[in-house]
Amino acid sequence: MSTEILINASLQESRAAVVESGVVQEVLIERASRRGLISNIYKGRVSRVLPGMQAAFIEIGLERTAFLHASDIVDPKRVGALADGERSDNIRNLIVEGNEVLVQVVKDPLGTKGARLTTYITLPSRYLVYMPHGTGVGVSARVENEVERERLRSVVQGFTNADESAGFIVRTAAEDALPAALQADMVYLRKLWEFIRQKGLRTQPGNLVHADLPLHLRVLRDLLGPDVARVLVDQQGVYREMQEFATSFMPEALPCIELVTDDRPVFELYQVEQELHKALERKVSLKSGGYVIIDQTEAMTTIDVNTGAFVGHRNLEETIFLTNLEAAATIARQLRLRNLGGIIIIDFIDMEESQHRQQVIQALERALSRDHVKTNISSVSPLGLVEMTRKRTRESLEHVLCRACPSCDGRGFVKTAETVCYEIFREILRQTRVAKGRQLRVLAHPDVVERLLDEASAALNELEALSGQPIKLQPESLYSVDQYDVVLM
Repeated sequence: MSTEILINASLQESRAAVVESGVVQEVLIERASRRGLISNIYKGRVSRVLPGMQAAFIEIGLERTAFLHASDIVDPKRVGALADGERSDNIRNLIVEGNEVLVQVVKDPLGTKGARLTTYITLPSRYLVYMPHGTGVGVSARVENEVERERLRSVVQGFTNADESAGFIVRTAAEDALPAALQADMVYLRKLWEFIRQKGLRTQPGNLVHADLPLHLRVLRDLLGPDVARVLVDQQGVYREMQEFATSFMPEALPCIELVTDDRPVFELYQVEQELHKALERKVSLKSGGYVIIDQTEAMTTIDVNTGAFVGHRNLEETIFLTNLEAAATIARQLRLRNLGGIIIIDFIDMEESQHRQQVIQALERALSRDHVKTNISSVSPLGLVEMTRKRTRESLEHVLCRACPSCDGRGFVKTAETVCYEIFREILRQTRVAKGRQLRVLAHPDVVERLLDEASAALNELEALSGQPIKLQPESLYSVDQYDVVLM
């Protein structure tokens, strides 16, 4: 499968798209006004410790205090031990209010929630992840060849200092890497950690100690694998930065990086802009004629599959099965493209045969296998729903590009003109009790005024007779349908 990475950059915004076999699979966006915080390291101060939640709130200089759970705190009595299985029973044994602590962001602020932190610092390079508070050598599960896994582990262990209380994880990109390249990464990461540690001692609480790379360089470090044929960039300055970075840290990537000289942005050349617009819609059409409805809420994302115009060729069961198979691949792609995380409930069309249900689940698992974000699919619920989770670390595409509708406050619907008319009638009745002969004027959306003059005119006449004064109607085109005012003149 041929993969291309497209980089569209400007002073205000950088965007990257992962395109597999001509289809956009993932889009990453970073804006100068709101850069992501993941992997940034801060000097923080503990503002509150909550034993009931086994958590603490940390001031790191952001608008909202950040959240640190007990499971993410290094136990000073067990420095050099891995986090798993080494959690203290009481957070008060790990941290106290007023403490200064070096923390790393593992989840961006989402909605009304602050950033999620950890004191288990990790520093990634091209081939390795350095864990100053970890131990041992691990190898990415995506390196499937057992012989290669053992080779990588033994190479890294061979370059590990005997007295070193730290650990390494070998990344997927290290597959077939030369020992010298792995050693160079280890030397670089050790020096980087010592620099960060020393800077952390000098930095005042509430300040940034170390920021992760900008998007266009992170893409090279994290996403460039053997299956990536080209990295296309449409901005000269960014192209030079990427070449300099590749020259220093990953010279084998230099031939892949190309500057697009066309007058049009690379996202427009490869129809990524169209895919971005489609990714903000609820309905996703399938080639067969079926469709998928995706609804994102704060609690979870729900996905509904429908046959639509697809009528099949043999029987109903086969039609449903083929629609679900196509939907499984589409859903996996949409989860990556829209960056949907948290709890996800998928309502596939009911299938009679258990073999078909199993095949659809397997198709979904295969489609998700290329997603670099961790996913977990549970068994089908008694109601026939597929329950799954996808790790949420940054805002979804919808939250990055959009805001809640000011007319409906994000509900997704507004009141009908008929409903608003009845509300106006109730308000007029309330006002007539204090009007005492004063004229009433109703300001409302033109559709509402039209209904008051047409279907609701009889009721309006009754209200005029009751008040003893004419009621003036004033259409306001700038009002939303459910917005109105009843004023005394």
